[in-house]
Amino acid sequence: MGRKVVIGQPVVEWASEICHCSTHEAIGFGVEEDGKLIAGVVFNEYNGANINMHVASDGSKRWMTKQLLWMVFDYAFNQAKVKRITGLVASNNIAARKFDEHIGFVHETTLVGAHPEGDLIVYRMFKSDCRWLKDSDEI
Repeated sequence: MGRKVVIGQPVVEWASEICHCSTHEAIGFGVEEDGKLIAGVVFNEYNGANINMHVASDGSKRWMTKQLLWMVFDYAFNQAKVKRITGLVASNNIAARKFDEHIGFVHETTLVGAHPEGDLIVYRMFKSDCRWLKDSDEI
């Protein structure tokens, strides 16, 4: 069977269990391997200018492909036409913070005491900063 990109509510439900994000009016993009979800990206809280992005995985890194990253950023910037994407990460979630920074998100601010486990880091990305939408030869 192998690995494939999937879209839909099952991805939202699976990822929201890991990320604890809202499933209300959310869309999910995921990676399935041998029929089992191994990663999901959920977009929610769309308001026309901004959309929130949440990423969940089974703990592996083998799911992150240029194809999936292109697909999720194309959806947000070119289809939903947002000006920015916001990522909210618990300050103690070092792996998620490193991931966000690695794919191009910028630390915008810290909301002190806004997460059950401490502070909440607010990350943002503008379309002009998104390297995943450039020609695949440039990535």
